[in-house]
Amino acid sequence: MAHSSRLVDLVQARIDSFLDERTTILRSISADLEPLDEFSRRFLSGGKRFRALFCYWGWEAVSGTGFDPFADTDERDRSPVVSAAAALELFHAAALIHDDIIDRSDTRRGAPSAHRLFERLHDNSGWLRRADEFGSASAILLGDLILGWSDELLDEGLDAMPDRGAARAARAEFVRMRTEVTAGQYLDILAEQSWHRRGDDEQREIAERVITYKAAKYSVEAPLALGGLIAGGSSTQIRALREFGLPLGIAYQLRDDLLGVFGDPEVTGKPSGDDLREGKRTMLIAVARERLAAGPRGLLDELLGDPDLDETQIRMLQRTILDCGAVDEIEGLIAREVARARGALADAPLGDAARTELDALATTVSRRSS
Repeated sequence: MAHSSRLVDLVQARIDSFLDERTTILRSISADLEPLDEFSRRFLSGGKRFRALFCYWGWEAVSGTGFDPFADTDERDRSPVVSAAAALELFHAAALIHDDIIDRSDTRRGAPSAHRLFERLHDNSGWLRRADEFGSASAILLGDLILGWSDELLDEGLDAMPDRGAARAARAEFVRMRTEVTAGQYLDILAEQSWHRRGDDEQREIAERVITYKAAKYSVEAPLALGGLIAGGSSTQIRALREFGLPLGIAYQLRDDLLGVFGDPEVTGKPSGDDLREGKRTMLIAVARERLAAGPRGLLDELLGDPDLDETQIRMLQRTILDCGAVDEIEGLIAREVARARGALADAPLGDAARTELDALATTVSRRSS
């Protein structure tokens, strides 16, 4: 994974240079926009960069010439894929900023979420009206700003491509991803607030749809396809990347669902049981409801989504979910989806070096602890 580490550095350098250009515009407008500069940089540094890595290795899987990211020069121009990978990270940051507002989350990666940072700025400055309203409104604008920047950064990369057909296909993939993840986010919100109007037999199906469109396609499948399309991949190659990416993306989100309930806050940067307080109707919850008797299921439904759950109640719900076998079933689903992904990769017409890296990434994303 040394190559992946170096690639993360390349993507961060591209993000930093792009922000230097854009925040110069902000500073030329008013010194009062300094928080937009500071907070955008804060949310665009660090992180696991999975989407960027999948984008790059999708490109390398199609190119297949063993590019060495440690080399100073290379006959292939890597700027389009590095810019696309960086654009994915900007898009992701914007989505997280908006997601934290929707979920009323106080933290992100162990630090205050964007709306809480703006709220604190309001308090410290002694401004008028409500700090929480200023915080939410400002964070929405920051997310919108970074979302627009993600498009600009992608276009800078695609404009450098001599193959205009491949550039158009890559742009179409990015646009479709943006639509799908927004639709998935809406379905997630809808599930939290309308589950009681749906039959018990529908809960798993609804959770599967949310996983697919809010997370799996956007986190793994689309970045892989985007990289492959930038490299001019054939329909067979792009299909192979998708057949690897979708099940791995599902496994990625199933692991995230487990971490949202059982994760160590020192590692995840989120309070323990955060998904329980937020009322997330995940696959884990759908499976637990199927397994629980009427009494415990009713208690789970009653408490799920209460933002004031105390630690005793959180531990009780965790034990209920664990004891009914839901966690074991989710672990089995993760293993099954990873096996599906690896099966799609095995005989795919893709470069050997990239297949090795993608196989390693499959282990990383499905077994991670944060």
